[in-house]
Amino acid sequence: MVIRITAIAVAITIGVSTAGAQQNVDANVLKNAGTPQDALQGDWLSYGRSLGETRYSPLNQINTSNVSRLGLAWTYAVGAGGGNQEATPLVWNNTIYGITNWSVVFAVDARTGKELWRWDPEVNQSAVRPKVCCGIVNRGLAIYNGMIFAPIIDGRLEALDAATGKVIWESRVAYPQEWFSITMAPRVANGKVLIGVSGGDHPIRGFFDAYDAATGRRAWRFYTVPGNPANPYENEAMRKAGKTWGGDFYKMGGGGSVWDGMAYDPETDLIFVGTGNAEPWVQKFRGAKDMDNLYTCSILAVKVSTGELKWHYQAVPNDNWDYDTVQQMILADLTIDGRPRKVLMQASKNGIFYVLDRVTGQFISGQAYTQVNWTHGFDESGRPMINKEAFYDKEPVTIFPTAGGGHNWSPMSFNPSTGLVYVPTSYASFTYAAGDTVIPAPYGHTGLAPSFLTERPNSMPFMGPEPLGKERGVLEAWDPVNQKLVWRTPGGGGIGGGTVTTAGNLVFQVINDGRLLAYSADKGEKLFEIQTGRTGMGPPITYQVDGKQYVALMGGIGRSVMVAEPNDAKVDHPPLLFVFELDGKTPMPSPAAPPPPFGVPPPAELHK
Repeated sequence: MVIRITAIAVAITIGVSTAGAQQNVDANVLKNAGTPQDALQGDWLSYGRSLGETRYSPLNQINTSNVSRLGLAWTYAVGAGGGNQEATPLVWNNTIYGITNWSVVFAVDARTGKELWRWDPEVNQSAVRPKVCCGIVNRGLAIYNGMIFAPIIDGRLEALDAATGKVIWESRVAYPQEWFSITMAPRVANGKVLIGVSGGDHPIRGFFDAYDAATGRRAWRFYTVPGNPANPYENEAMRKAGKTWGGDFYKMGGGGSVWDGMAYDPETDLIFVGTGNAEPWVQKFRGAKDMDNLYTCSILAVKVSTGELKWHYQAVPNDNWDYDTVQQMILADLTIDGRPRKVLMQASKNGIFYVLDRVTGQFISGQAYTQVNWTHGFDESGRPMINKEAFYDKEPVTIFPTAGGGHNWSPMSFNPSTGLVYVPTSYASFTYAAGDTVIPAPYGHTGLAPSFLTERPNSMPFMGPEPLGKERGVLEAWDPVNQKLVWRTPGGGGIGGGTVTTAGNLVFQVINDGRLLAYSADKGEKLFEIQTGRTGMGPPITYQVDGKQYVALMGGIGRSVMVAEPNDAKVDHPPLLFVFELDGKTPMPSPAAPPPPFGVPPPAELHK
């Protein structure tokens, strides 16, 4: 369903609002972002800054010689929370665009933090909250031709006028009543807006959509798993996938949600999409054992103009460990074995750093970047050789990495000068066990228990680096050509925060405990650290306005006390948008109270 709102009036508004302003963000501007032809080098125009998701900025005013002088320029109160901040702000036309956990979109002056407009989709929080998996979060926005595209957690996709915040069109992607939500940032490719659905650990059939950017009409839908085999297959890809499932799998959805991880190559018109785990987790509940379950835990290359699958790589056939393959993908041109290769790189949740040929899908290399014992390597085709001992039932089995992943949603970044990828990494295990029956909607997994083990608990062989002492979370600088660790430093982990790297030989990292840090990109020397006083930190960006470079991020959980209705909240220490500059003198805000210990029930007011 598409709701078109005052199309003619809004089109005129866009023309007026962008006249005389900074260059419009069209397909050519997006294509050139991150290249030598980048016309808006000081801006941040998409989730990963460039279509290839490198999170590399050519700005160098802030560099290794002066980053220690960073101080707070200003803050902006984002509004009520609900979960960790995971959104990446965008910057265009001297404006920062952001989105809250509950999908409220805002625009502020990038120099001062003055609010320009704010738009609230008025999500029915009490109805939606129980349906969402996994967390009340939102990862960001997209911008194109004077419009801001906003994902709404209840399943809507909105196009807003970038100058005014007025709604241009609205499309219904999915419904929370069917256990779907939207938490990922949209991507713009070939005049279309790409968006996927969350819903892991619920009985859903995963998919992602392409919508016409101008009208909001759906161009195509790609399902990531087959449906009821009694019905016609939607395409040849689904026919092929149907052969890899068995029994009545479709009655429990199948999984394959698309909740993060997209990158676009305009040369081939391919959108690369990561897919989630199979559902339910344990294979005996999916209708048949020892089947691959395409296209879960896979990287898909789909033609944007047609919605046709061109190639796929399945990282974890027959997933039993919640090893989503939706982590960020970076596109780059590397010289490997003496020849130039157009590659796709991913530090997957399963603990393997992958390098694939992005044109053909050929497996080039894979190496464990953290401790891994679910597999002991790859065959000649790149298929993982899974340790039989990793499959579990009622008897507990401890597996590395954790179900939270060696690397999860927190963005990594790639610096073309150093040739290194900076990966927030976790060294941890997870102990799995299965019950006798599956608990539907959401699925329950009896006997699951997280643990952090420094001693190897069983006979399964391990791959990957040894832990850095007893550090659970580290930042790793990874060489993708030689598939080796170059440097690492304590702090962070696979969930929370993320990184950005710059031409100033810097890597900025945000850690969930509230810290912003800066390291030299080549050697990993810590050059800067500041405590923001907020937890639940979002990814950092850097931008430049009026010749001055800034660093920005969002942070804070925003603990709320409900007054009468769930949407009526008094926010204690709300989440903030932090903006830093050289020699910034603004005092840091008072710190928020730490969150209650895990397992402690919320205040009584929350139950009213």
